[in-house]
Amino acid sequence: MDIGGSGIKAAPVDLDAGSFAADRVRIPTPQPATAANIAPVVSTAVNSFPDYRGPVGITFPAVVQHGITRTAANVDKSWIGTDAEGVFSDALGRRVLVVNDADAAGLAEARFGAARDVKGVVVVTTLGTGIGSALIVDGTLVPNTEFGHLEVDGHDAEKRAADSARERQDLSWEQWAKRLQRYYKHLEDLLWPDLIVVGGGVSKKHEKFLPLLDLRSPIVPAKLRNDAGIIGAAALAAEQR
Repeated sequence: MDIGGSGIKAAPVDLDAGSFAADRVRIPTPQPATAANIAPVVSTAVNSFPDYRGPVGITFPAVVQHGITRTAANVDKSWIGTDAEGVFSDALGRRVLVVNDADAAGLAEARFGAARDVKGVVVVTTLGTGIGSALIVDGTLVPNTEFGHLEVDGHDAEKRAADSARERQDLSWEQWAKRLQRYYKHLEDLLWPDLIVVGGGVSKKHEKFLPLLDLRSPIVPAKLRNDAGIIGAAALAAEQR
């Protein structure tokens, strides 16, 4: 499942193929997006697949430590400090894993997408309203990185280089690419990644800006796009002990 500020999406996943095993369902996120309002919608979404009785992986727009949501982006602030895994496990009556949305998408790209079979350090970024990030080292996720908040030229990086900044300031692709160049250069100088993967909705137009970047690290568009979060969450839930 993928819980976002505007929609709650769910699908069963074929973990051999790394793809959905049935059509995805989507239900609008209730407002206010509190635990009491979201939990019943999550239950409704899962019950759309009555033949599935296994564990459920859920992406959430927050830092998630051991099932506890420590931040809240585009959902109600009451989620901060909430035992999200407990809330959803009680609602569903089954084992649940909750993971940061960018982490889930990054893991999916490493397992099934643009970073499949890449050894070493992989950084996956999602360019959207903000900049989400995932760090994968030899196939293992290092959770809850917040590389979108690196300071670049005295600014929080995502306020200058997210896709929302491009739209808000009506930047040309060339102007935006200059900001992305500064951001990714700073990122690669800190982490020395073997590969950078760029996701988010704007990655569909990758040919307009990725060729304008000059980096040491190979940088490629994501392959799984909007399916990545659900696929990654399913993979992590299946491996949970």
